[in-house]
Amino acid sequence: MLTIYRLARNAFIECIREPIYFLMLISAMVLIGLFPTAALFVFREQLKFVIDSAMATTLVFSLIVVVICSAHTISMEMKNGTVLLLMSKPVTRASFVLAKILGVLSSVTVFVLLCNAATLISVLIAKDQFRLEYTPMIVYFAGIAVATIYGGAVNYFQQKAFTSNAILGLLVLIPVMAIILYAVRMGSFHSPAEIDPEEFIEARHLIPALLLLFPAAWTMGAIATALATRLELVSNLTVCSVIFVVGLMSKYLVNVWIDPTDTFTEVIALFIRAVLPNWQYFWMADAIASREIIPVSYLMWSLLYVVFYIGFWTLWAMAFFSEKEIAKDSR
Repeated sequence: MLTIYRLARNAFIECIREPIYFLMLISAMVLIGLFPTAALFVFREQLKFVIDSAMATTLVFSLIVVVICSAHTISMEMKNGTVLLLMSKPVTRASFVLAKILGVLSSVTVFVLLCNAATLISVLIAKDQFRLEYTPMIVYFAGIAVATIYGGAVNYFQQKAFTSNAILGLLVLIPVMAIILYAVRMGSFHSPAEIDPEEFIEARHLIPALLLLFPAAWTMGAIATALATRLELVSNLTVCSVIFVVGLMSKYLVNVWIDPTDTFTEVIALFIRAVLPNWQYFWMADAIASREIIPVSYLMWSLLYVVFYIGFWTLWAMAFFSEKEIAKDSR
């Protein structure tokens, strides 16, 4: 277990130190922070627009990030011969794969956490169709700038990695800002009756929906890491994109193409729905729009679904890697 922990920690550090990881994170956070400005062109649906756009941005960017991280920690190590060095030590192939999956999942957890905190602040910015709250907007982008400056200063004076320290600064500043700004907004209401649902959304409606983005990203990470044992970056991204798009439509495709009266086709439908992840389970934008509270039981069932799904792809990753000739890739 200690070996797996050390390998997973190293994989996590490698992921967050990648410049492309930081670039994708900053791009996603800046987009989420700017969505309220585009909401000025919708009719009394600014909160729905911001939430839908922010959640979609988080999912799409998470897909790209997990593919890049898995390619860097597995595919690149096969090419440069790092895997051969690890295999010469008391490290089994199963431990290597499991540690890489845990490292990638940890990195995407940080990514989704910061995007969710940015989403909460973005919702506070979009107060009205024709008016923005500039104070939280200024505080938010100032926090991003301060974290970036901190990473640059640490890199300049202490010769430490810029990206990991900048991300550390974001982890400290952005969630704290989100909590404080939300508390200030809630403190401005003397009673729940004063809350206008078209101008403000309570955390009890929004937070559960944002929490469901974590298992969605973890599922993507497990799939991308498993495929990285066999595929390069571009091909891995292509296959993962196809799985993502088809998974969004899996329920519709099964209902249209499969005849439910035929037992054989019904079995095929069940198999397809079991193999392809149904991303609609994690997309609760409609529930937020109707101000429904997502029950805790749904969150727990979704987590259980993802645990089994990650376990399924982890077994496939171990099977792929156990038959992989790693010496061939390092030549």
